[in-house]
Amino acid sequence: EDTQGSQPQALPSGRGSALRGVSLSQPSPGDDVGGGSPLNTVPPSLLGAYSKPTLSALPSPVVASGGNVTLRCGSQRGYQHFVLIEEGEHRLPQTLDSQQLHSGWYQALFPVGPVTTSHRWTFRCYGYYSNTSQVWSHRSDPLEILASGVSRKPSLLMLQGPVVAPGENLTLQCRSDVDYDRFTLHKAGQRTFLQRPGQQSQAGLSQANFTLGPVRGSHGGQYRCYGAHNLSSEWSAPSDPLDILIAGEEPSGFNQGSRLCTGPAGGAQVVMAGMEGKER
Repeated sequence: EDTQGSQPQALPSGRGSALRGVSLSQPSPGDDVGGGSPLNTVPPSLLGAYSKPTLSALPSPVVASGGNVTLRCGSQRGYQHFVLIEEGEHRLPQTLDSQQLHSGWYQALFPVGPVTTSHRWTFRCYGYYSNTSQVWSHRSDPLEILASGVSRKPSLLMLQGPVVAPGENLTLQCRSDVDYDRFTLHKAGQRTFLQRPGQQSQAGLSQANFTLGPVRGSHGGQYRCYGAHNLSSEWSAPSDPLDILIAGEEPSGFNQGSRLCTGPAGGAQVVMAGMEGKER
């Protein structure tokens, strides 16, 4: 068993064995469950007995305002039930039976929506077993759903220009002539996105730089960015996509270093990293 901390205790009488319909109030981000910000009606000693599940969004954590999304809570452990909770909202948790996939993965799919810009959408999930329904796992990492609207889209470009040398840091810049206070960068297929505060440039643009590190294969994919104001939970329309393609060896007998190309998609520029020519 991967139990941690104090042993789980039984629920006080009168509470449902499966905790369905229990009103929960999530702690603030960074608070430790059981350390001063407990859930309203669940003793903190009942949480964190098992390893945390994984929470992701299908097909993407970025959703057009008014759209729907499916949240997948899953684990390699054989949890028979999963619970989805929206942080900061006094809503009843959703509880679903798990499904076992051929890979041995256990999961539950929670439909969520319509997603609006009225508030921030942040979720966590838990797993538990039928025979110990009063004992929940550690909470998953938080998953934020980004609701994109129709305000003017920013631009996404390579900061270094049309060539990135092997080993050089890859930096993408999101910019706009709208005075956005913050920006986010999302890579297609990723469950999370990066956020940065906006900075004013000398040209009067609002912008943010996203340094992804030295060029490597995992940087390949399609990127978009979004802008938002601090007092709003609505993000802008997406930027035109920026496609980053990492090419392999040339078949012509040259051994090349890392090569990065960003292909033209929605007006994005073409970028290629330096190539090292070397005879075999």
